[in-house]
Amino acid sequence: MKKENKYAKRIEKVQMSSIRIVMEKVEKLRNQGKSVVSLCAGEPDFNTPEGIKKATIEALNDNQTHYSSNRGYLGLRQKVSQLLKQQTTIDYDSDQEIIMTCGCSEAINNTCQAFIDEGDEVIIFTPAFVSYQNTVLLCKGIPVEIPLKPSNGFQIDLDEVKNKITDKTKMIIINNPNNPTGAVYSKETLEKLCQIARENHIYILADEIYNQLDYENQYVSIASFEDMKDYTIIVNGFSKAYAMTGWRMGYIASSQENIEPILKVHQYTTTSQMTFAQIGMAKAIDQEDVKEEVQHMVDTFHERRTFIMEQLDQCENLSYIKPHGAFYIMVDVSKTGFNGQEFADKLLDYGVAVVPASGFGKDFIDFVRISFASSKENIEEAFVRIRKLLSDVKKAQD
Repeated sequence: MKKENKYAKRIEKVQMSSIRIVMEKVEKLRNQGKSVVSLCAGEPDFNTPEGIKKATIEALNDNQTHYSSNRGYLGLRQKVSQLLKQQTTIDYDSDQEIIMTCGCSEAINNTCQAFIDEGDEVIIFTPAFVSYQNTVLLCKGIPVEIPLKPSNGFQIDLDEVKNKITDKTKMIIINNPNNPTGAVYSKETLEKLCQIARENHIYILADEIYNQLDYENQYVSIASFEDMKDYTIIVNGFSKAYAMTGWRMGYIASSQENIEPILKVHQYTTTSQMTFAQIGMAKAIDQEDVKEEVQHMVDTFHERRTFIMEQLDQCENLSYIKPHGAFYIMVDVSKTGFNGQEFADKLLDYGVAVVPASGFGKDFIDFVRISFASSKENIEEAFVRIRKLLSDVKKAQD
């Protein structure tokens, strides 16, 4: 039976993830037996460190399969508190100021659900991770986009921030280091952004999931600045630096006053994170072999960043903005005669998957995002195919 207005109207504005659309195309092509080198996903090609897997199996065998606290297993919250102290210099009470979540995405959703009312404005720097705008829309908020300039290395324009603030501005979302640009924001810029937030009583949702992937030691947590603990909600997790995307282990940290409303949302969203995984992570996170594996992954991503820039330097009509963190690089394809979507579609015919950057912001139609969270061999093969495409395009144009 057909029924008018079957779905919630707010869903009409929500877009499917451009990243997932490409990933589904890759899966379909591979199922047809075609060779595709995927440089689209933000997922490390490494396996989870052995120490974490072993400790988690031990917890599972010990029948740690029941509910944990809504806030999460206290032992892991204590470890996260210690980690945050190292990264931000701020003390977070493991009892009252940290929640374990099912990945960083749940942390983003719960924070927005707890703070954003209908009509509230949320400033988002674009190009931006696809979840931000859509999560705000699901909360009936209004995403206010501030496009960042490639010519400025995708750094934040503070004058633009001031111009966009109104009496309806509730929150600023910042991702540092950044996906998809690889930008890491300077201490001076962040300090001034904090001043703007305090003066206007605006919350900052700080997505710091890539904070351990910082290649020039530029990263500074926005929560570390004076009086910013009460204004900042940190969301983070173990997916990227620990190669644990499928484990869905994230966390939220803020003042107790901010955490309490988020906890209410969390209780009715996922209840709690997997107990045995939390116990395993708590036991293993400080082990030297785990730390060594994590550092090896970070060092390898650093090497791949250099390698992919060398490969791009050999590609006529492609230019890029040097990334300083995360594992993505933004590539301008406008000189090829294609926009980003056209280039990505054409490149898929040659067996390489990248993400058109228009999915991260409407002002970036001439860019694609390429991930170097893949092996050097895969990157090398991808660029053999990319150069073949560029060569064929040039021949057709001559």
